[in-house]
Formats: sequence, structure tokens, C-alpha cells
Amino acid sequence: MRTIGLLGGMSWESTALYYRLANELVRDRLGGLASASLLVRSLDFRVVRECQLQDRWDDAAALLAAEARGLESAGAELVLLCTNYMHRTAPAIEAALSVPFLHIADPVTAAAPGPTVGLLGAAGTVRAEFYRERLEAAGLRVLVPPEDDVDRVDAAIFDELCRGVLSDATRADLRAVVRRLAGRGADAVALCCTELELLLDPGDSPVPLLPSARLHVTAAVDAALAPRPAVV
Repeated sequence: MRTIGLLGGMSWESTALYYRLANELVRDRLGGLASASLLVRSLDFRVVRECQLQDRWDDAAALLAAEARGLESAGAELVLLCTNYMHRTAPAIEAALSVPFLHIADPVTAAAPGPTVGLLGAAGTVRAEFYRERLEAAGLRVLVPPEDDVDRVDAAIFDELCRGVLSDATRADLRAVVRRLAGRGADAVALCCTELELLLDPGDSPVPLLPSARLHVTAAVDAALAPRPAVV
């Protein structure tokens, strides 16, 4: 089994989900007492959030690239960044590593059941081009919510979900946003904020949900358990 490096803490609530899912998947596939071989680096989210709010993306990229290198130096054989929004810094992280970096948007793209996908996530993910362009480059048509829904979802993420607050009222609001995306023609809605999976499940949507964290972890476990090349 290869060792997976998890670069998280953004927020720790979703990083805990990554840790649990990775271990559950390995247990289910290998049975018995099997669990995932993991290295976890959990950052202080306050520092990263300040970079987001102050538009200091060079600083954020330098920080995450250094932390990713630290995971590789500690023995990680593949690295996951446990957040959608901070994949804005993915090029710097990939450049810093000599081991594979699994981009979170790729398994989301692979799981899309049709050509049109609704994009749900933090405002910085939805309004920027870095995530949408990766989905579009794979041939998907991307629908984004209207501005008031973007603000509503962003507030739910940073004011509640990142703080461990799970509200029935917020779940109802998010369900309505999902329904509106489906009504505009989305074949599926991508949950492109890992914290959204703490509140929404398949029963909350009239179309399939694409849970980015679960899909990301599944791709990592696939890679971790793949046969190693024979040594000649």
C-alpha cells in the first residue's frame, strides 16, 4: 500500500472526513483490521483564510507548496490537497512535488453522468476561473448559481460548516439552491466544497450529487492500492 499524504486543516472538519473515508475504503477493500497508510498535515486555517481574504495567492501557494514537500519528505507517495478552493494553488504544489498530486476536479469530472454540471462551492471557487476551466477542458458545460445563491452558500460554508455547525435551516436553503441548478438543466450538481458533504446527501437533490471529497479519496485509495510495477 502506498502512503497518502493529506494536506488539510482547511477546514479540519472536512479533513476529518478525508481521514475517515480513506480508512473506511481501505477496510472495505482489504477487510479485517486493514486501514489506510496516511500522513496528515493539518494547517491553521486562520492563516490560509487571511491569504484568501487579502488576495495573497503567492503567499498561499508558497505555503502549501512547502507543506506538500514536507509530506513528500516524510514519506508520502502521493499527495492530496483536502480543499477545493485552495486548488487555485495547484500548479505551484504540483511543481514542488516529485510524487503524484491528485487534483480534486479530475475525479469529479470522471463521475459526471451527463454533459452539464452545476458547480456548488465557496464563492472563491465558483466565481474564479481555475476550477470551472478544468471542468470545461474535460468537455463539461458548467452552470453556476446566481450571485445571491453564491453568497448564501459561501456564508453557510464559512459561518457554519467550517465551525462544525449543522443546521436544518441551512440544509433546506442548500437544497433549494441545488434544485434551482437542476431546474436550469444540470445533469448533476458537483459539491465543490468538501464541507458541503457534511450537510448534503443524495436524498437532498433531484439529480445526482458529485461529492468531491469522497471522489477525491476514492481516487487516492485506488492509486494507493494499485499494484506496484515489477522490479526488473
